Amino acid sequence: MSSGGSGTETSGSGDIARTLDLLWGTTPRPSRGPKPGLTLERIVEAAVDVADRDGLGALSMRRIATELGTGTMSLYRYVPGKAELLDLMLDRVQRPSENPADPGDGGWRPALEALARATLALYRRHPWLLEVNQSRPILGPSALDGMERVFSRIKPMGLSDPELLSVIVMIDGYVVGAARTQLYQEQAEHNSGLTDAEFWEAQRPALEKAMSSGRYPLMAGLSEDTFDSGFDHFEFGLQRILDGLAEFVARRAAQPGEQSAGG
Repeated sequence: MSSGGSGTETSGSGDIARTLDLLWGTTPRPSRGPKPGLTLERIVEAAVDVADRDGLGALSMRRIATELGTGTMSLYRYVPGKAELLDLMLDRVQRPSENPADPGDGGWRPALEALARATLALYRRHPWLLEVNQSRPILGPSALDGMERVFSRIKPMGLSDPELLSVIVMIDGYVVGAARTQLYQEQAEHNSGLTDAEFWEAQRPALEKAMSSGRYPLMAGLSEDTFDSGFDHFEFGLQRILDGLAEFVARRAAQPGEQSAGG
């Protein structure tokens, strides 16, 4: 499950009943279209490919039809429109083959570590996900399969069901922030034509002068490796979140009567 951001598109903004029918295969698929081999699956795959290459702004029924070498109207025999297609795309990229977070058998902490890392990798493969507001997702089989796997691994935390959901939301929110920061850094480098090192080197004379002024004694006293690009901020933050959860889980186990309703 991914929360996304305010974005330029919103999940669940199409015909909800029709989208669910398409996700769960509860209505008959149309017969072959004018182009042999045209299927809903191929349409969704083509849409994901377009979004991966050029972003959601490039996504349109006409563009997808061009990619598939067919007429735009042929697509409407399979999917009502772009809004419903977006929900199919969101479920498609959450398939286990696409997002294979293996929680293993090591308990809830390795499961959440695997979830966080796999979700970060998912956003890096499909940056357009950060452009989608998924505050009200349409839950298809891939999304529910993923949630089922995660819940099965973190249930032993001994928390209430709402708290377990909050744990997943917490991890997802952290990952979304990290993924967005990485994406913005890459976009800034691409748009400016300056590498990260070149960008900071351009500021060095002014910063050295500021540090020698005595106005910023704490900043001036920072170790040379403070801003080392090799430091893994994502992993450091993830482990501190998990440390906090571990303390909470231990406290809950010692005082089970504190568990809120719903567990």
